[in-house]
Amino acid sequence: MAVTRRQTNDCGFMPPAPASEQVTTFAVHVTEWKRPFLQRYFPERRFHFLPKDLGEREIERVWNARILAEAPCEILVWGPELPPALAAIARERNLPVTFLEDGFLRSVRPSASRTPPLSLALDSRTPYFDCAKPSDLEMLLGSYDFEADPTLLARARAGIGCLTASGISKYNGGRQRTAEAVYGEKTKRRVLVIGQVEDDASIRYGCPVPMTNNDLVRLAATEQPEAQILYKPHPDVLSRVRPARSDTAEVAHLAEIVTEPLPLTEALNTVDHVYTITSLAGFEALMRGIPVTTAGSPFYAGWGLTDDRQAHPRRGRRLTLEALFAGAYLLYSRYFDPETGEETSFEATVATIRRQLDEPDTLSPSRPAWRPWGPYGVLGWRHLMTALLAPAIRHAGNDRDVEDFRADPIGFFRGLSDPRLRLIGRMLYPFG
Repeated sequence: MAVTRRQTNDCGFMPPAPASEQVTTFAVHVTEWKRPFLQRYFPERRFHFLPKDLGEREIERVWNARILAEAPCEILVWGPELPPALAAIARERNLPVTFLEDGFLRSVRPSASRTPPLSLALDSRTPYFDCAKPSDLEMLLGSYDFEADPTLLARARAGIGCLTASGISKYNGGRQRTAEAVYGEKTKRRVLVIGQVEDDASIRYGCPVPMTNNDLVRLAATEQPEAQILYKPHPDVLSRVRPARSDTAEVAHLAEIVTEPLPLTEALNTVDHVYTITSLAGFEALMRGIPVTTAGSPFYAGWGLTDDRQAHPRRGRRLTLEALFAGAYLLYSRYFDPETGEETSFEATVATIRRQLDEPDTLSPSRPAWRPWGPYGVLGWRHLMTALLAPAIRHAGNDRDVEDFRADPIGFFRGLSDPRLRLIGRMLYPFG
């Protein structure tokens, strides 16, 4: 990414601006709860957060003039979809656009919602999971001379060893059950099918040929007829955080459905082969020496390490596991201290996760303090509403929603995507 008067490095990334030179950044699709940590992580940027539900008429009537008045500036979009009207402005004015996503080490809590990410992926071309166009990550993996950087490869080997030995994954949490307890005694070859949220952007943009979780189970059962097929639906689907698009009952005769909570690192234990569409779980399986079949085009496919069912014409280069890890985790991802906002390293982030996992109390978000004044009313009377509203939120949503609501009632309502629910939240909590 580049901004006027500043040059990018060879991988296309913009170095941090000097403290005296703030870059004006118009941020799109950034929900309210994410805004504070972005401001902490990027003090060199002066953010203007566009409304979540933004129509083209409002862009043309309000934001077009504001963007033009702030030139030079940049556009940051969370996710893969920049509104067409903003994309047109960016093209006409040659404004840099950066796509932002969670990184490959996301959080300490097993519930990732409304917790600051420990790493982020910034891309000046397209999100890393978009296989239709080359991303910064793909360009880096296709061009970087890893063999000429033995120090980097040594860091990668150590990083892989640290993750696999500690059981740290993208999401983390308490390890209550073991694979043996959930899967039963192993009597034959074991194949794990990784379910995903089927309307997730990583599938919509990373799998050119339509593929459902049930299709993936059928593929694994057809190709591995003598194996024990285990199908692990996505945790967000099991907890009703995200809707299920496929009915597991349709493939229950082909696979054992794993519905018990089981961290990914534990789920991979005793497994001989993994099938996935685009999930990062496939790469985490590779780190553990498990063969992986990809039905889609995740960033780690097409480099000679996976059994791929999609063509990857731009990715003809063969990479070692260490090189792929070095590119994705050490060069491409950026890591942050969620408290201070300071940029840190992969190694420091892993140490933070390990430390917090050893202190279970840190996994539970703290609740807002009771004060006799402030946004919760005189004598803090609005705190009483938390107990009254929690059952209704659990009924309409899920346990994760209740957890997030109890941790931050005001922020919970402010961050909802439905404007009607946000209005209710404003009525219940008008301040803060």
